[in-house]
Amino acid sequence: MVDRRVPAGVGAFRLDSHATRAVAILALLLVPRVCAGEAAADAAVRSTRAEQVVTRVGPLTVTVGEVESRLARVAVVQRAEWGTSADAVRRGFVSDVVVPQALLLASAEAQSLATEPPSSYAIERARSNATLRALRARVGTAEAVSGDDVRAYYEQNRARFDSPERIGVWRILCATSEDAQAVLDALKTDSSTKAFTDLARTHSLDKGTSLRGGDLGLLTDDGVSPEPGLRADPAVMRAVLAVHDGDIVPSPVPEGPNFAVVWRRGSLPARHRTLADLAPSIRDTIWKNRIKDAADQLLANLRAARVRDVNEEVLASADIPAEDGPTPRDGPDASVR
Repeated sequence: MVDRRVPAGVGAFRLDSHATRAVAILALLLVPRVCAGEAAADAAVRSTRAEQVVTRVGPLTVTVGEVESRLARVAVVQRAEWGTSADAVRRGFVSDVVVPQALLLASAEAQSLATEPPSSYAIERARSNATLRALRARVGTAEAVSGDDVRAYYEQNRARFDSPERIGVWRILCATSEDAQAVLDALKTDSSTKAFTDLARTHSLDKGTSLRGGDLGLLTDDGVSPEPGLRADPAVMRAVLAVHDGDIVPSPVPEGPNFAVVWRRGSLPARHRTLADLAPSIRDTIWKNRIKDAADQLLANLRAARVRDVNEEVLASADIPAEDGPTPRDGPDASVR
């Protein structure tokens, strides 16, 4: 018999070795049951949260669990389309993907475009696509776009189809004529692209373009660049027009109070595309725009009529996985919109 005593004041008693082992075994047996109980409680809480309704779309409901499972199938890089915060991602995904798909599905049911009950995301997506196919049938085919509509589109977008000659211009802006001449002398020794770029970065006063090696981009003969706010000095353009592609202007070019070293890198000829050349692509563009406009209008009407009970607080509880999850073959992705 082993005497095991507790400190005075707590109460003295004796336990033999068999009783001690029995208590220890009982404690070990109770631990899994306690852990299992806690796990079951956690699972019940998760299940309850997952069943909370984020919004209702006609007869359909969108729950937290559905948002989580579908968002898990969206690549992390794609989620950035809706913003950088978790809240923005949740809102954007539900607004741009989940709700439109639910609206199209509800519309398909209302029109009896599909009779099978949805048993997977694949069937839901197929039924949603049935609504879009019906919409395309109402719009008609690309071939149905009239010649008058094609001609009107061509005239309205003439600037996109015709473009003047554009010249590639690189320039190093120096404070004085002497500084510009020193740069020109260095280029006579080495007129490579790297040499010009290095000189631009170390000598050009125009820090906005020096980081690009002095590249002003492709300019029209009046010095206008496609880049907003960038326009070459008229004196620079006159000097450029006096030399051939690949030539460096042989002397410093006055530019305001400064002097420039200018290189005509190359040019693109003027381009003119006729209506006959573009008619097939224009007809296709008009048709696609009509499909998009009709789909947008359909979704806007359905959203106004059927989306209700939007619960922002419930949506905020949806988990967003930190990493890309598996994408089942029958699951939708962010491209289905």
